[in-house]
Amino acid sequence: MNLPGLRGHNAALVLDLLRAAGGAGVGRPELAERTGLTPQAVSKIVARLRGEGLVADAGRRASTGGKPQTLLRLVPGAGYAVGVQLERDSLVAVLVDLSGVVVAERRAALDFAGGVDSVVEVAADAVAALVGTAVLGVGVALPGPLDHASGVLHRVTGFPEWDGYPLRDVLARRLGLPVAVDKDTNAAALGLALGGGAESFAYLHLGTGLGAGLVLGGGLYRGARTGAGEFGHQVVQLDGPPCGCGARGCVEALCLAAVARGDLDGAARVLGTAAGNLVALLDIDLVLLGGRTVAAAEDLFVRGVGAVVAERARREGARAPVGVAVAPGGERAVAEGAAQLVLAPLFGRASVAFPANRT
Repeated sequence: MNLPGLRGHNAALVLDLLRAAGGAGVGRPELAERTGLTPQAVSKIVARLRGEGLVADAGRRASTGGKPQTLLRLVPGAGYAVGVQLERDSLVAVLVDLSGVVVAERRAALDFAGGVDSVVEVAADAVAALVGTAVLGVGVALPGPLDHASGVLHRVTGFPEWDGYPLRDVLARRLGLPVAVDKDTNAAALGLALGGGAESFAYLHLGTGLGAGLVLGGGLYRGARTGAGEFGHQVVQLDGPPCGCGARGCVEALCLAAVARGDLDGAARVLGTAAGNLVALLDIDLVLLGGRTVAAAEDLFVRGVGAVVAERARREGARAPVGVAVAPGGERAVAEGAAQLVLAPLFGRASVAFPANRT
Protein backbone atom coordinates (compact mmCIF):
# COMPACT_ATOMS: atom_id res chain seq x y z
CA MET A 1 0.00 0.00 0.00
CA ASN A 2 1.14 3.52 -0.78
CA LEU A 3 1.00 5.28 2.60
CA PRO A 4 1.52 8.87 1.38
CA GLY A 5 -2.07 8.83 0.15
CA LEU A 6 -3.21 8.29 3.73
CA ARG A 7 -1.23 11.12 5.25
CA GLY A 8 -3.41 14.02 4.20
CA HIS A 9 -5.89 15.30 6.74
CA ASN A 10 -8.69 15.60 4.19
CA ALA A 11 -8.13 12.08 2.91
CA ALA A 12 -8.31 10.82 6.49
CA LEU A 13 -11.65 12.58 6.97
CA VAL A 14 -13.04 10.90 3.86
CA LEU A 15 -11.74 7.50 4.92
CA ASP A 16 -13.27 7.88 8.37
CA LEU A 17 -16.70 8.62 6.90
CA LEU A 18 -16.41 5.67 4.53
CA ARG A 19 -15.45 3.41 7.42
CA ALA A 20 -18.44 4.58 9.45
CA ALA A 21 -20.81 3.99 6.50
CA GLY A 22 -19.82 0.33 6.24
CA GLY A 23 -20.86 -1.78 3.27
CA ALA A 24 -23.86 0.43 2.50
CA GLY A 25 -21.52 3.12 1.26
CA VAL A 26 -21.88 6.88 0.93
CA GLY A 27 -22.04 9.24 -2.04
CA ARG A 28 -19.69 12.04 -3.02
CA PRO A 29 -22.22 14.82 -2.27
CA GLU A 30 -22.62 13.58 1.31
CA LEU A 31 -18.86 13.29 1.71
CA ALA A 32 -18.48 16.89 0.59
CA GLU A 33 -21.24 18.10 2.91
CA ARG A 34 -19.95 16.29 5.99
CA THR A 35 -16.28 17.14 5.48
CA GLY A 36 -16.80 20.73 4.35
CA LEU A 37 -14.72 20.04 1.24
CA THR A 38 -15.67 21.07 -2.27
CA PRO A 39 -17.10 18.38 -4.57
CA GLN A 40 -14.01 18.77 -6.74
CA ALA A 41 -11.69 18.14 -3.79
CA VAL A 42 -13.68 15.07 -2.77
CA SER A 43 -13.52 13.70 -6.30
CA LYS A 44 -9.71 14.10 -6.40
CA ILE A 45 -9.30 12.42 -3.01
CA VAL A 46 -11.62 9.56 -3.97
CA ALA A 47 -9.76 9.03 -7.25
CA ARG A 48 -6.46 8.77 -5.37
CA LEU A 49 -7.85 6.43 -2.73
CA ARG A 50 -9.48 4.29 -5.39
CA GLY A 51 -6.16 4.03 -7.21
CA GLU A 52 -4.53 2.83 -3.99
CA GLY A 53 -7.16 0.13 -3.58
CA LEU A 54 -8.71 1.70 -0.48
CA VAL A 55 -12.06 2.66 -1.98
CA ALA A 56 -14.49 0.78 -4.23
CA ASP A 57 -18.02 1.22 -5.55
CA ALA A 58 -20.89 0.13 -3.31
CA GLY A 59 -23.64 0.28 -5.92
CA ARG A 60 -25.90 3.09 -7.01
CA ARG A 61 -28.64 5.08 -5.33
CA ALA A 62 -31.54 6.70 -7.14
CA SER A 63 -31.23 10.46 -7.39
CA THR A 64 -34.03 12.97 -6.98
CA GLY A 65 -32.86 14.52 -10.21
CA GLY A 66 -30.34 13.54 -12.86
CA LYS A 67 -28.41 10.30 -13.07
CA PRO A 68 -28.20 7.78 -10.20
CA GLN A 69 -25.55 8.51 -7.57
CA THR A 70 -22.57 6.15 -7.25
CA LEU A 71 -21.98 5.06 -3.67
CA LEU A 72 -18.49 4.48 -2.32
CA ARG A 73 -17.21 2.15 0.40
CA LEU A 74 -13.98 1.44 2.24
CA VAL A 75 -12.17 -1.76 1.21
CA PRO A 76 -11.50 -3.39 4.61
CA GLY A 77 -8.93 -5.83 3.27
CA ALA A 78 -6.75 -3.09 1.76
CA GLY A 79 -4.76 -2.91 4.98
CA TYR A 80 -4.39 -4.55 8.37
CA ALA A 81 -2.90 -3.90 11.78
CA VAL A 82 -1.73 -6.39 14.40
CA GLY A 83 -2.68 -5.76 18.03
CA VAL A 84 -0.80 -7.58 20.78
CA GLN A 85 -1.64 -7.81 24.46
CA LEU A 86 1.18 -8.95 26.75
CA GLU A 87 -0.04 -10.16 30.15
CA ARG A 88 2.37 -11.42 32.78
CA ASP A 89 1.53 -15.00 31.86
CA SER A 90 -0.14 -14.92 28.44
CA LEU A 91 -0.29 -13.27 25.02
CA VAL A 92 -3.21 -12.43 22.75
CA ALA A 93 -2.52 -11.20 19.21
CA VAL A 94 -5.18 -10.20 16.67
CA LEU A 95 -5.11 -9.21 13.02
CA VAL A 96 -7.60 -6.39 12.40
CA ASP A 97 -8.72 -5.04 9.03
CA LEU A 98 -9.34 -1.37 8.23
CA SER A 99 -12.95 -1.59 9.41
CA GLY A 100 -11.83 -2.83 12.84
CA VAL A 101 -12.94 -6.44 12.34
CA VAL A 102 -10.72 -9.18 13.77
CA VAL A 103 -9.87 -11.63 10.99
CA ALA A 104 -7.30 -13.82 12.78
CA GLU A 105 -6.09 -14.46 16.31
CA ARG A 106 -3.17 -16.11 18.11
CA ARG A 107 -2.73 -16.96 21.79
CA ALA A 108 0.36 -18.18 23.64
CA ALA A 109 1.66 -18.76 27.14
CA LEU A 110 4.06 -16.13 28.43
CA ASP A 111 6.27 -15.71 31.46
CA PHE A 112 7.45 -12.22 32.38
CA ALA A 113 9.75 -13.80 34.96
CA GLY A 114 11.66 -15.47 32.14
CA GLY A 115 13.07 -12.11 31.08
CA VAL A 116 12.38 -9.51 28.43
CA ASP A 117 14.19 -11.33 25.65
CA SER A 118 12.03 -14.44 25.99
CA VAL A 119 8.86 -12.32 25.96
CA VAL A 120 10.02 -10.53 22.80
CA GLU A 121 10.70 -13.90 21.17
CA VAL A 122 7.17 -15.17 21.86
CA ALA A 123 5.61 -11.87 20.76
CA ALA A 124 7.61 -11.75 17.53
CA ASP A 125 6.62 -15.32 16.65
CA ALA A 126 2.93 -14.55 17.26
CA VAL A 127 3.07 -11.45 15.09
CA ALA A 128 4.96 -13.24 12.33
CA ALA A 129 2.18 -15.84 12.17
CA LEU A 130 -0.34 -13.06 11.44
CA VAL A 131 1.63 -10.68 9.24
CA GLY A 132 0.91 -10.40 5.52
CA THR A 133 1.92 -7.97 2.80
CA ALA A 134 -0.74 -5.38 3.71
CA VAL A 135 0.08 -5.02 7.43
CA LEU A 136 0.58 -1.36 8.28
CA GLY A 137 2.08 -1.82 11.72
CA VAL A 138 1.91 -3.47 15.13
CA GLY A 139 0.43 -2.08 18.33
CA VAL A 140 1.66 -3.63 21.59
CA ALA A 141 -0.11 -3.20 24.93
CA LEU A 142 1.25 -4.38 28.27
CA PRO A 143 1.24 -3.46 31.97
CA GLY A 144 2.83 -0.11 32.83
CA PRO A 145 4.36 2.11 33.75
CA LEU A 146 6.03 2.92 30.44
CA ASP A 147 6.85 5.84 28.16
CA HIS A 148 4.35 5.74 25.33
CA ALA A 149 6.19 8.39 23.28
CA SER A 150 9.54 6.58 23.24
CA GLY A 151 8.30 3.01 23.57
CA VAL A 152 10.55 2.43 26.57
CA LEU A 153 9.38 0.38 29.53
CA HIS A 154 9.68 1.50 33.14
CA ARG A 155 9.69 -0.74 36.19
CA VAL A 156 6.81 -3.13 35.58
CA THR A 157 5.60 -4.08 39.06
CA GLY A 158 7.51 -7.14 40.21
CA PHE A 159 9.92 -7.12 37.26
CA PRO A 160 12.61 -4.48 37.84
CA GLU A 161 14.78 -5.88 35.05
CA TRP A 162 12.30 -4.46 32.53
CA ASP A 163 13.11 -0.87 33.54
CA GLY A 164 14.56 1.06 30.58
CA TYR A 165 13.98 -1.67 27.98
CA PRO A 166 13.34 -0.13 24.49
CA LEU A 167 10.56 -2.54 23.54
CA ARG A 168 9.25 -0.54 20.58
CA ASP A 169 12.60 -0.25 18.83
CA VAL A 170 13.59 -3.86 19.52
CA LEU A 171 10.35 -5.22 18.07
CA ALA A 172 10.42 -2.83 15.11
CA ARG A 173 13.90 -4.04 14.15
CA ARG A 174 12.91 -7.65 14.66
CA LEU A 175 9.67 -7.40 12.65
CA GLY A 176 10.62 -4.83 10.03
CA LEU A 177 7.35 -2.98 10.73
CA PRO A 178 6.32 0.21 12.53
CA VAL A 179 5.52 -0.53 16.18
CA ALA A 180 3.55 1.48 18.75
CA VAL A 181 3.64 0.65 22.46
CA ASP A 182 1.21 1.68 25.19
CA LYS A 183 -0.21 0.46 28.48
CA ASP A 184 -2.84 -2.25 28.23
CA THR A 185 -5.44 -0.06 29.93
CA ASN A 186 -4.76 2.86 27.58
CA ALA A 187 -5.09 0.63 24.53
CA ALA A 188 -8.43 -0.74 25.70
CA ALA A 189 -9.68 2.76 26.56
CA LEU A 190 -8.61 3.99 23.11
CA GLY A 191 -10.63 1.28 21.40
CA LEU A 192 -13.64 2.04 23.59
CA ALA A 193 -13.37 5.78 22.92
CA LEU A 194 -13.31 5.20 19.18
CA GLY A 195 -16.44 3.09 19.54
CA GLY A 196 -18.37 6.05 20.96
CA GLY A 197 -20.29 6.22 24.20
CA ALA A 198 -19.46 8.28 27.27
CA GLU A 199 -17.35 11.41 26.90
CA SER A 200 -15.55 10.76 30.19
CA PHE A 201 -15.01 7.28 31.59
CA ALA A 202 -12.52 5.00 33.30
CA TYR A 203 -11.64 1.53 32.09
CA LEU A 204 -10.51 -0.62 35.03
CA HIS A 205 -8.61 -3.78 34.12
CA LEU A 206 -8.28 -6.53 36.73
CA GLY A 207 -6.24 -9.51 35.61
CA THR A 208 -2.78 -10.46 36.83
CA GLY A 209 -2.54 -6.82 37.91
CA LEU A 210 -4.81 -3.77 38.15
CA GLY A 211 -4.72 -0.55 36.15
CA ALA A 212 -6.92 2.11 34.60
CA GLY A 213 -7.32 3.81 31.24
CA LEU A 214 -8.84 7.30 31.41
CA VAL A 215 -10.89 9.06 28.75
CA LEU A 216 -11.63 12.68 29.63
CA GLY A 217 -13.68 14.95 27.39
CA GLY A 218 -13.58 12.37 24.61
CA GLY A 219 -9.79 12.04 24.61
CA LEU A 220 -7.44 9.41 26.01
CA TYR A 221 -5.56 10.97 28.93
CA ARG A 222 -1.98 9.74 29.31
CA GLY A 223 -0.59 12.52 31.47
CA ALA A 224 2.40 14.82 31.07
CA ARG A 225 4.85 11.91 31.40
CA THR A 226 2.49 9.26 29.91
CA GLY A 227 2.11 7.84 33.41
CA ALA A 228 -1.59 8.46 34.09
CA GLY A 229 -3.73 5.49 35.06
CA GLU A 230 -1.48 3.76 37.60
CA PHE A 231 -4.71 3.10 39.41
CA GLY A 232 -3.63 -0.11 41.12
CA HIS A 233 -1.03 1.62 43.25
CA GLN A 234 -3.19 4.07 45.13
CA VAL A 235 -2.94 3.30 48.84
CA VAL A 236 -6.33 2.55 50.39
CA GLN A 237 -5.12 0.87 53.60
CA LEU A 238 -2.31 2.48 55.56
CA ASP A 239 0.18 -0.12 56.79
CA GLY A 240 -1.66 -2.73 54.72
CA PRO A 241 -0.07 -5.76 53.07
CA PRO A 242 3.07 -5.15 50.99
CA CYS A 243 2.68 -4.58 47.24
CA GLY A 244 5.14 -5.49 44.52
CA CYS A 245 5.64 -1.79 43.82
CA GLY A 246 7.27 -1.34 47.23
CA ALA A 247 4.37 0.41 48.97
CA ARG A 248 1.85 -1.10 51.39
CA GLY A 249 -1.92 -1.29 51.20
CA CYS A 250 -2.22 -0.68 47.43
CA VAL A 251 -5.59 -1.48 45.91
CA GLU A 252 -3.89 -3.95 43.53
CA ALA A 253 -2.37 -5.92 46.39
CA LEU A 254 -5.65 -5.97 48.30
CA CYS A 255 -7.69 -7.00 45.25
CA LEU A 256 -5.32 -9.74 44.17
CA ALA A 257 -5.09 -11.10 47.74
CA ALA A 258 -8.89 -11.28 47.94
CA VAL A 259 -9.06 -13.07 44.59
CA ALA A 260 -6.34 -15.52 45.67
CA ARG A 261 -8.33 -16.55 48.75
CA GLY A 262 -11.54 -16.88 46.72
CA ASP A 263 -13.21 -13.78 48.16
CA LEU A 264 -14.49 -12.17 44.95
CA ASP A 265 -17.09 -10.15 46.87
CA GLY A 266 -14.27 -8.64 48.91
CA ALA A 267 -12.23 -7.94 45.76
CA ALA A 268 -15.25 -6.16 44.24
CA ARG A 269 -15.68 -4.00 47.35
CA VAL A 270 -12.02 -2.99 47.35
CA LEU A 271 -12.20 -2.23 43.64
CA GLY A 272 -15.39 -0.26 44.21
CA THR A 273 -13.73 1.83 46.93
CA ALA A 274 -10.87 2.73 44.61
CA ALA A 275 -13.28 3.38 41.73
CA GLY A 276 -15.26 5.70 44.01
CA ASN A 277 -12.07 7.67 44.68
CA LEU A 278 -11.53 8.02 40.94
CA VAL A 279 -15.10 9.10 40.26
CA ALA A 280 -14.94 11.71 43.01
CA LEU A 281 -11.60 13.03 41.76
CA LEU A 282 -12.39 13.23 38.04
CA ASP A 283 -16.20 13.50 37.96
CA ILE A 284 -16.44 10.88 35.20
CA ASP A 285 -19.68 9.52 33.74
CA LEU A 286 -18.99 5.80 33.58
CA VAL A 287 -16.80 3.02 34.97
CA LEU A 288 -16.11 0.11 32.62
CA LEU A 289 -14.68 -3.14 33.97
CA GLY A 290 -12.47 -5.62 32.11
CA GLY A 291 -9.75 -8.21 32.52
CA ARG A 292 -9.82 -11.96 33.05
CA THR A 293 -10.80 -11.79 36.73
CA VAL A 294 -13.81 -9.62 35.94
CA ALA A 295 -14.70 -11.84 32.95
CA ALA A 296 -14.90 -14.86 35.26
CA ALA A 297 -17.60 -13.21 37.43
CA GLU A 298 -19.01 -10.26 35.50
CA ASP A 299 -22.31 -9.85 37.33
CA LEU A 300 -20.66 -10.09 40.73
CA PHE A 301 -18.13 -7.35 39.94
CA VAL A 302 -20.69 -5.05 38.32
CA ARG A 303 -22.99 -5.38 41.35
CA GLY A 304 -20.20 -5.10 43.92
CA VAL A 305 -18.36 -2.15 42.36
CA GLY A 306 -21.63 -0.48 41.40
CA ALA A 307 -23.00 -0.66 44.94
CA VAL A 308 -19.92 0.97 46.49
CA VAL A 309 -19.75 3.69 43.83
CA ALA A 310 -23.49 4.41 44.15
CA GLU A 311 -23.33 4.65 47.94
CA ARG A 312 -20.48 7.11 47.78
CA ALA A 313 -22.31 9.16 45.14
CA ARG A 314 -25.37 9.33 47.41
CA ARG A 315 -23.28 10.49 50.35
CA GLU A 316 -21.72 13.22 48.25
CA GLY A 317 -25.04 14.35 46.80
CA ALA A 318 -24.32 13.48 43.16
CA ARG A 319 -27.07 14.72 40.85
CA ALA A 320 -26.83 11.76 38.47
CA PRO A 321 -25.76 8.16 39.02
CA VAL A 322 -22.43 6.93 37.68
CA GLY A 323 -22.83 3.84 35.52
CA VAL A 324 -20.80 0.69 36.15
CA ALA A 325 -20.71 -1.94 33.39
CA VAL A 326 -18.54 -4.58 31.76
CA ALA A 327 -16.51 -3.13 28.90
CA PRO A 328 -17.44 -4.33 25.40
CA GLY A 329 -14.93 -6.54 23.62
CA GLY A 330 -14.41 -9.20 26.24
CA GLU A 331 -10.98 -10.78 26.53
CA ARG A 332 -9.84 -9.27 23.22
CA ALA A 333 -10.57 -5.65 24.20
CA VAL A 334 -6.93 -4.84 24.97
CA ALA A 335 -5.51 -6.52 21.85
CA GLU A 336 -8.10 -4.86 19.61
CA GLY A 337 -7.35 -1.52 21.23
CA ALA A 338 -3.65 -2.11 20.57
CA ALA A 339 -4.41 -2.48 16.85
CA GLN A 340 -6.12 0.91 16.98
CA LEU A 341 -2.81 2.46 18.06
CA VAL A 342 -1.87 1.87 14.42
CA LEU A 343 -5.21 2.38 12.65
CA ALA A 344 -6.68 5.41 14.43
CA PRO A 345 -4.25 7.98 12.95
CA LEU A 346 -5.01 6.74 9.42
CA PHE A 347 -8.60 7.87 9.88
CA GLY A 348 -7.76 11.21 11.42
CA ARG A 349 -8.58 9.94 14.89
CA ALA A 350 -5.18 10.56 16.48
CA SER A 351 -6.85 13.38 18.43
CA VAL A 352 -8.40 10.81 20.73
CA ALA A 353 -5.02 10.74 22.46
CA PHE A 354 -3.67 13.95 23.96
CA PRO A 355 -1.04 14.97 26.54
CA ALA A 356 -1.85 16.69 29.80
CA ASN A 357 -0.67 20.09 28.57
CA ARG A 358 -3.01 20.25 25.57
CA THR A 359 -4.38 23.76 25.08
